[in-house]
Amino acid sequence: MHKLKKIFTYPVVFALLLVNGCEVPEQEDNRERPVQTGANIPDWARNAVWYQIFPERFHNADLTNDPVVERVGDPHGWDLGAPEGWEISPWTGDWYQRAEWEQRVGTEFYDFVYTRRYGGDLQGVIDKLDYLHDLGITAIYFNPVFDAVSLHKYDASHYHHIDRHFGPDPEGDWEIMQEEDPNDPDTWQWTSADLLFLELLEKARERNIRVIIDGVWNHTGRDFWAFRDIREKGEDSPYSDWYKITRFDDSFDDGFEYEGWWGYMGLPEFAEHNDDIHPEVKEHIFDVTRRWMAPDGDVSRGVDGWRLDVVEELGKDFWRDWHQLVYDINPEALTVAEIWDDAAIEFVGDDLFGVVMNYRWAYATHAFFIQQTLSPAVFAERLNALLDDFPADVNLAMQNLMDGHDTERLASMIVNKEHAYKEYSKIRDIDSTYDVRAPNVDERRMQRLIALFQYTWKGTPMVFYGTEAGLWGADDPDDRKPMLWPNMEHDDELNHPYSRPRPRDTVAFDHDLHAWYQKLGDLKAAHPAMRTGSVNILKTADIEGVLVYSRHADDNMAVVVINRSETEQTVELSLHDLNTTQESFFENIEEEEFVADDGILKLTVPPVSGLILTENSPDS
Repeated sequence: MHKLKKIFTYPVVFALLLVNGCEVPEQEDNRERPVQTGANIPDWARNAVWYQIFPERFHNADLTNDPVVERVGDPHGWDLGAPEGWEISPWTGDWYQRAEWEQRVGTEFYDFVYTRRYGGDLQGVIDKLDYLHDLGITAIYFNPVFDAVSLHKYDASHYHHIDRHFGPDPEGDWEIMQEEDPNDPDTWQWTSADLLFLELLEKARERNIRVIIDGVWNHTGRDFWAFRDIREKGEDSPYSDWYKITRFDDSFDDGFEYEGWWGYMGLPEFAEHNDDIHPEVKEHIFDVTRRWMAPDGDVSRGVDGWRLDVVEELGKDFWRDWHQLVYDINPEALTVAEIWDDAAIEFVGDDLFGVVMNYRWAYATHAFFIQQTLSPAVFAERLNALLDDFPADVNLAMQNLMDGHDTERLASMIVNKEHAYKEYSKIRDIDSTYDVRAPNVDERRMQRLIALFQYTWKGTPMVFYGTEAGLWGADDPDDRKPMLWPNMEHDDELNHPYSRPRPRDTVAFDHDLHAWYQKLGDLKAAHPAMRTGSVNILKTADIEGVLVYSRHADDNMAVVVINRSETEQTVELSLHDLNTTQESFFENIEEEEFVADDGILKLTVPPVSGLILTENSPDS
């Protein structure tokens, strides 16, 4: 879901500070700091390589369960209903080519793109688990999978059921839902989509892949069962106090006035009490949490954790109680908070969230590699400052992401390098100068370098589906194109959302780029230092654009040399600085040996590239 808050408030300010290399003015830090030791973070999370899946756009393996017009929300997500002539969009079509039904009902590309459906489903994920395993993925983060009418599923109709069109029998699932009392867990049954999701979890475990899912406890959709009941019964509904309803009045379309998330009426917000949520809503959320963490009481069949949406908009009393439940059910569960700024310090703790999606790391990384407004020395200072905010055991599990469902694609960040992270990355304004073209060879080289840094820096890398396959695109909705697969032949991308001239771009699975991410995954798996090692910045050279750091884990070591400049650089490292007496090193990118001469390693680093040195080759 696109976060309006993320565009218009703190990310832009924070990005500007990063871009200009400015220091935040010193001030007394009165923020609440929970106890932070990392005791609530499981070992698997410190060794993870993450892959984020947006289910509707990952893979359509079952054509019989495709969304139907009756379950398509309008472009604004308010109510059900699609334009006349609506149909499933072709998976391999030109993204900016409007179908006949789109052209008939609107003049702008962005008027109805949110009404599109491509039919991605759970069977599609199951069929591609081997692809993920071979890529080196050990953990999946799913965007919402709960029953909902939108393409993004942040507008839940039911929390206790998987979306009916993600499973094999949508009509049969709806019949099951109608037999239940949604507020009584004793009446809940397992739909075909629910059971397929549990099968997905089992098949992922067989490949040693963990799974966490998206929880949205702040708001629902208008189609949520309790909100529908209020719309039908008004003040007589037993759920009339579940939401932020300001008054009942027949002059309103629904018969009442209510508050939507950030004024967006398609996402009605739950009522809150002080620093907690409505007690009956809380009870329902707790029941849902138990259902997916321990299906029928069996924790071995449940999810491995949660990613929680808009964390700062719910009180810490709620989060502490909820986390107590989560950790009581499964002490090996991981919880990840969606926080974009320094509030991470307040919400990460032993009785709160394990880690956050590390957007602060992304801001800094973007400024250093893409905009190049941070020198290596300043970038090093900023990286160390981020690490200083948390203990080592917490930093090891931070989700280091560059792109995701709320940002432009990494490749398009590089193409549009004049913009700061998350700044002007949408092109819905007809005056926008955003470049929609595919990246060129040099820009792909920069993507490879950023990925190298992402996989070797302290924390866990998270890849947004398709980034490894070559997908590009602006921010929501253009970051949510259908996944590229090797066996599919895609149309060229030759249209522009505002009918401007653009190059004709070939759209195809990028085998070389995929192989690069696969290689990085293999290296991370082979060398403990690259997963759980400490990190030490050894050298920065501002004029040369060089950054060097080491990772140490017991007797395992890795040294990473980054050259962001467009010229070849020579880097000298002393064995003393590396804290080793070993003189021979294996360089894992070019796969060659380097031997120290009189205690000095002399390395040649090509333009916009990096080296990864280890004391042993991956096969030794």
